[in-house]
Amino acid sequence: MRCPNCGSLEDKVLESRTMVNGESIRRRRECLGCGYRFTSYERIDEKPFFVVKNDGRRQPFDRTKLEKGIENALKKRPVPTTQVEQLITDIEDAAIRQGREEREIGTAELGEIVLQKLYETDKVAYIRFASVYKRFENIEEFLNEIKKIKNINK
Repeated sequence: MRCPNCGSLEDKVLESRTMVNGESIRRRRECLGCGYRFTSYERIDEKPFFVVKNDGRRQPFDRTKLEKGIENALKKRPVPTTQVEQLITDIEDAAIRQGREEREIGTAELGEIVLQKLYETDKVAYIRFASVYKRFENIEEFLNEIKKIKNINK
């Protein structure tokens, strides 16, 4: 660490403290060249996780956007808030695991993860989300999706 007073690269750490839920470390240092004491902070610099849109654009993964879509699908459904939060976390974790190598996931893959998790949680919410995600244009598409659910559950 370069001393802000004399520019020397020789220092010693006097004290280290973990800050903000373990997300950073505060270190008190003393320059061995001039004796000046100063503070430095360390934190992990993570690469962002991206969602690749159908047109090729990349956007940072936005948990808030995911929450909004899930909450709309589950609106007025008998699913406890704690279960909704866990569902959102499970979807986020699955997306990050699936896109770990490239640090990105396509919207199609993300949509399929959401559909699978909603199917396991609440069939009505699944149909609601599928109708938007798959862009249903008429009642036949709704009925076909419902028939698929009925056939799977037999």
